[in-house]
Order: sequence, then structure tokens, then C-alpha cells
Amino acid sequence: MIKAKQLVHEYIRRDEEGNVESVTTALDHVDLNVKPGEFIAILGHNGSGKSTLAKHINALLVASEGTLLVNGMDVSREENILPVRQSAGMVFQNPDNQIIASVVEEDVGFGPENTGVPTEEIWRRVEESLAAVGMLKYRHHSPNKLSGGQKQRVAIAGVVAMQPRCIVLDEPTAMLDPNGRREVIRTAHELNRASGVTILLITHYMEEVVDADRVLVMDQGKVVMQGTPREIFSQVGKLKEYRLDVPQVTILADLLRQSGLDIPRGVLRREELVEAVLRVAQVEDMQ
Repeated sequence: MIKAKQLVHEYIRRDEEGNVESVTTALDHVDLNVKPGEFIAILGHNGSGKSTLAKHINALLVASEGTLLVNGMDVSREENILPVRQSAGMVFQNPDNQIIASVVEEDVGFGPENTGVPTEEIWRRVEESLAAVGMLKYRHHSPNKLSGGQKQRVAIAGVVAMQPRCIVLDEPTAMLDPNGRREVIRTAHELNRASGVTILLITHYMEEVVDADRVLVMDQGKVVMQGTPREIFSQVGKLKEYRLDVPQVTILADLLRQSGLDIPRGVLRREELVEAVLRVAQVEDMQ
């Protein structure tokens, strides 16, 4: 679905006369392979290059070097820009930046209408998309009266209505409360499971990536770690080196293991830790 090879992006700052003042390398020879139907989480602190990568996938930026293919199309070719954006939808941090209509259903139908989809098909897509994100009963509401999580789900529905094969979520929960964050992440997983939509979730909230198929960690424009969530979270010390928070349950499990308890590496959920501690307690009772 997505294939990047040695992708480089440099932000060049110039003075009033056009002379180069500074060059910042946001992407530093990034390689990436994402298969259709995968749920990929990309982690990284601010300035690591993850949002720049997202904008390349949606053809919003042009690479300084390297190649990027989305659904087999080279994003650097001008004739591919529209097909690429139809293949890879984008959801940004602030849903208010994507919602433009005064009624939910009209907003969701805006994208298909602008690409010439017949009216009957538009309304079918609107209904299916709102149902997919659990917002069908709000179709006649004003977006202004929705919560942050509900607005973000409407923004996702607007992308889903375009029937993309891939959705890039660029820190979609950054402005939401914990309940809103859970709503949006649950919606992304449901779309992935039910419709086979490829998901790229860009975030710095560790708790949001535990159910991903694969996790990539970015730092200073490079992919510095990748693997399953369990493989990534088993390396607590390394994650801290990259200035990333680690789920509290994973830290606690790591501390217990360091103290001598037989706790497995890469504990992701509270239930797993409880089971591991109970097993240790049972073994000690038997001894």
C-alpha cells in the first residue's frame, strides 16, 4: 500500500534575498513498507518527522530525495496527486480544520460531491460512513454542538465517504480528553477490522498503539525502532532514550522484573500484569 525508499525531506529557510539561511532535515533516508490492511502506529516526540511523513503520504509535500509510492503511484508525479489523495485519506489533529458544513451529513458528503459522485451514491456513502464511526444518529446535528471526540469521528466519516484504501491519522487525539481519545482509536480499529482499511496512526500516546499490528519509532527524521507492540515495549530503557513515555503498567512490570520477579517483558495491559503476578504468587505458595 505504501512504499518509501530512502525518503528525504529538507525544510530550507531563506532570507529576503533568497539566500539559504538554514536547512533542517525532517526526514533522513526513511524506508517504509506498509501492506494493505495493516494497522501501523508511528511514535515519536515533537520534531521527530512523523507528521512530515504523513504529509508526504497524502502528497502535501514533495520529497527532497528518494521515492514514495502510494497504492503503486509515485506521489512526486503531478498527474498522481488526485488519485493518491483518493487512495490515502488524511485526518488531522484539529477536527474543526476539516469540518466545513453546518450539518453533519452535509459535511460527510462534501468530499464525494466534489469528486462528481452521483447524488444517490453520495447519500448511500454518507449513511454507511456515519454508521461505520457510530455517528448515524447525529446526521442532522450541527457539528458545533458535538464533543471533540464526536467531531473527530465526523471528520473520519468524511474521509471514509471518499472510500480510500488507506487512512492516515496525524495525531487525531492530541486535542481530545481521554474519553474522546478512546472513541477515535476504537473507530480506527473498527474500520481496519470491518472494512480492511489500511491505518497509519501517528501519535505520541503510547496507550494508543498497543493493539497495532506494527509500531515504528521515529527520532530526528529516522526510523530508529520497529516491531510488534510487545517487541517495542519490552525495550523500556531504549524508549526513554528517545524521550518517549512508556505505559505505566509496562514500567511497573519492568520494575518488578528488575527486582527479581518472573514477569515477562513487554507487558501491555493491566490484566496481563495481574495474571503474571498471580502466577508468581502461586509458584511461591507451592514452594
